[in-house]
Amino acid sequence: MSAVSALLNRRVARGCGRLWSGVPRPLTHIRSASVAEAGTRRSDEEQLWEAAGHPLFTRARIGSFFQEKAVLKNPFLEDTLLRGYLRRHLPQEVVFSDLCAFGERVAKEVDGWGRECEVNPPRLVHFDPWGRRVDHIVTSEAWRRMKDLSAQEGLVAIGYERSFGEWSRVYQMSKLYIYCPSSGLYTCPLAMTDGAAKVIQSIGVSWPVEEAYSRLTTRQPELFWTSGQWMTERQGGSDVGQYLMDGWMDVHWLHSRPMVSTVALQLEDPLHGVCMFSLCMLVNCPYKYLKIVDVLICFLQHQLSDEGRGVASIANMLTITRIHNSVSAASTMRRVLQLARDYATRRTAFGKLLKDHPLHMQTLARMEVETRGAFLLVMDVCRLLGREESGIATQLDTHLLRLLTPVVKLYTGKQAVAVVSEGLESFGGQGYIEDTGLPGLLRDAQVLSIWEGTTNVLSLDVLRCVARSSGMVLHAYFTHVKSLLAGASSVSSLAPAVKAVDGSLSELEEFVHVAASRGQSYLELAARDLAYSLARIYTGALLIDHACWKGASPSDSYAALRWCEQDLCPVVAKQKRGCYDSRTPPLDAALVYDQPIEG
Repeated sequence: MSAVSALLNRRVARGCGRLWSGVPRPLTHIRSASVAEAGTRRSDEEQLWEAAGHPLFTRARIGSFFQEKAVLKNPFLEDTLLRGYLRRHLPQEVVFSDLCAFGERVAKEVDGWGRECEVNPPRLVHFDPWGRRVDHIVTSEAWRRMKDLSAQEGLVAIGYERSFGEWSRVYQMSKLYIYCPSSGLYTCPLAMTDGAAKVIQSIGVSWPVEEAYSRLTTRQPELFWTSGQWMTERQGGSDVGQYLMDGWMDVHWLHSRPMVSTVALQLEDPLHGVCMFSLCMLVNCPYKYLKIVDVLICFLQHQLSDEGRGVASIANMLTITRIHNSVSAASTMRRVLQLARDYATRRTAFGKLLKDHPLHMQTLARMEVETRGAFLLVMDVCRLLGREESGIATQLDTHLLRLLTPVVKLYTGKQAVAVVSEGLESFGGQGYIEDTGLPGLLRDAQVLSIWEGTTNVLSLDVLRCVARSSGMVLHAYFTHVKSLLAGASSVSSLAPAVKAVDGSLSELEEFVHVAASRGQSYLELAARDLAYSLARIYTGALLIDHACWKGASPSDSYAALRWCEQDLCPVVAKQKRGCYDSRTPPLDAALVYDQPIEG
């Protein structure tokens, strides 16, 4: 009898005697009836228990089945809509070759780095082992690799090299779209780097910021700088025109290397307004918090904008960072779908694979429609940005870009949370297990509706750009949507979708006309639903337009039809219910702060 068997006999006799009434039973070797899957090896623990073979354990089996995990394949090759969109608008073989190779690298190498960044976030070391104050930022090796990768792959540079003219931004954002979910949030500093480069470019690349611009847009890792963005508010926020003159600015950052930052701050004389400065941080900042005056003394600084033009100058930065935010939203939706789709071919439930359950496929199809809509909406804004930067934008393009930038950011940010949450459900309990990496997708998606303007703030921004353009942005919107629908008038299979979008567009025009006569408070109450209506109608028109392309697939048409089955103009439906009447705000407040009746 082996030592293990003898040990088990003693433990069972002592601890479980009442089960056996004190009658010793010999251990026998019983082979498990289960057979390990091909290519798998039974664990040592499993073999140990089987070798023990005591009757107490004869029915206790450690099964040999382990659920296969979802596999991330090349995200470029797995995305038929992305490839179709580029075939239609940017059919350059060098672009396809680059994105295919990058997609392969993301799947096989970069995604692992991203996971390492997630489990080993940057940390601040205040003191060295001998008690000296060092305030050193420790980052993982993977985070440092992300910096080199970003430079080598031109994740910022592509937008400024403009090798593909007006489509350079689409190319750049397509690459970021592939990269974002695997980046470990490195796309955050990249968005700010892109924004800083855009600001410098917009005011003219000249001394003293010429070096900074070249470093922000280089492909050489050893020269590449990233950027931060600071404002002189303690808490941050969306009301960028309000600043604390003698406030404190948090200069603690996640970089332990040279970087450049743009800072908007109030000059001593409030009448001069807000100005924008650049700061070059050459080493780690030795203090976590510095007063504004200390920052300007400690760092090399240059005034970038005229006095009082700081907020106006930062608008270019906000455009870029909001577009980056939207790309992140669409890409996260696509990533969870790619994983869920693969998992559906591996997971069996109720006797068949998930992909063979019609209800499950219906759920994934609804997610797919939302993801396709988000992608086309984001890429159209990138197209408009590219046209503006190339100097070929029409007035219509300029108005559309101004209107759609807040619209695309607010809509995709909210939809990403919904789609990714649904996606996690498709993995069952594993979708909530932190070690799978899946919960991180939802956690990161949640910030997208918050950062660079919350949904309500951006909805009010839509109203502001309508007012400041005297309604011209809406005129451009209606004109362009009608032109997109005109191209589909002869495609009978898309007739229901065309009718839905056209009808909703007419309703929206009527709403704008009526709301304009009811005062600002009425419009503000309707702002959120108005923004959603602008997003859904425009997206429907884009889906229809893409389905009319000669290279379109039946799925493109089906996606357009499915999109247009929803309420495309919720602002009209809510208007009919009286949601924006003057009596509504006090009722809303009373509901939110409802107090129990005393007595």
